[in-house]
Amino acid sequence: MRKFVLIAAIALTACLALSACSKHEEAQQSDQQASQKATKPSDPNDVKAWNAYLGQIVQANMQGMKADRPYPYLVPAGDSDDAVAARDRQLSNIQDTVARGVLPGNMLVFAGPDSTKTADLIATAFKDAKPGSFKDVIILFIGDKADQQRVTDLLKPTGAEIRFVAM
Repeated sequence: MRKFVLIAAIALTACLALSACSKHEEAQQSDQQASQKATKPSDPNDVKAWNAYLGQIVQANMQGMKADRPYPYLVPAGDSDDAVAARDRQLSNIQDTVARGVLPGNMLVFAGPDSTKTADLIATAFKDAKPGSFKDVIILFIGDKADQQRVTDLLKPTGAEIRFVAM
C-alpha cells in the first residue's frame, strides 16, 4: 500500500511539472508569434503575405463583434484582366450581401494592396444600401488615410459602425 501511495504521489508531481512546462512553452511561443508580426508586403500580388498582414489587423480590431468570424474581402490590385475579373466577381458577391443585409454583430472587412481600388469597390457595392440597413454591423476599412473620409461618408447612412485602420 505504501508503494502505491508513493507511486501515485510521484506520478501526480510529474504531471504537475509537465503541465507547468507546457504552459511555459506556450507562453514562449505566443511571445515569439507576437514579435514576428508581419509587415506590409511590398508585392501587391503576394496574396499569402497580404492575408497574413491583414489578418493581424483584423484580429486587433474584432472587439464588439458577436459573430463567429468576420467576413473579409481582399480586393486584388492591378489592372490585368484577371485582377479586373476578380474584382468584378467580388463586387457581385458584396452587392448580393448588401442587398440581403447582414445580421447585427457581424463584421465586414475590406482591404487590399490598392486602397483606391478598395474604396471604389466599397462605393459601388454600397451605393444602393438602404439607410439604417447595417445597424450594429461593424465595417472595417483598411486603407490609406486619403480614402478614409470618402468611405466613411458613403457608409455613414447605413448605420454601420465604421472602423478605419491606416496601412
